[in-house]
Amino acid sequence: MDYPFPYANVVSGLLVLVVGFGFHWIGQTISVVNWGFATRLGLQEQGMSPHFKVYEHAIASADATIGWIYGIAGIGLVLGTTWGMKLAWFPGTIMLYHALCYWFWTANQRRQGRQLMSDSTRVGWTLANLVTGMLALFVGWRA
Repeated sequence: MDYPFPYANVVSGLLVLVVGFGFHWIGQTISVVNWGFATRLGLQEQGMSPHFKVYEHAIASADATIGWIYGIAGIGLVLGTTWGMKLAWFPGTIMLYHALCYWFWTANQRRQGRQLMSDSTRVGWTLANLVTGMLALFVGWRA
């Protein structure tokens, strides 16, 4: 297979496992099961308005519903399997979507005077999702 660099599938798979499966699926599943505990762990922001909390809980529910696929896709990418490359489209597109939505969602919160996270957290989380999503899509596309 023609990858952009050696072991791109392994790097992509590890990113999908850490960012997608670890942070998205496990983190959001904890949020759905026990929001207070997720807030104490720092997975959810403290001081969130009830209006935003409803939306954030809905996103956590959606992530917990689909995120298990990230684990399977990540393992398939690391192993270099054909099915892993095909499944890479799921975390790739969803994480690209997450990157863009998170960036604009936090921008909207800031315009309303609510800055719940630092600039470095905002940039870092957006880039983690963007890079992981784009690399998963690229590796899946090239397979």
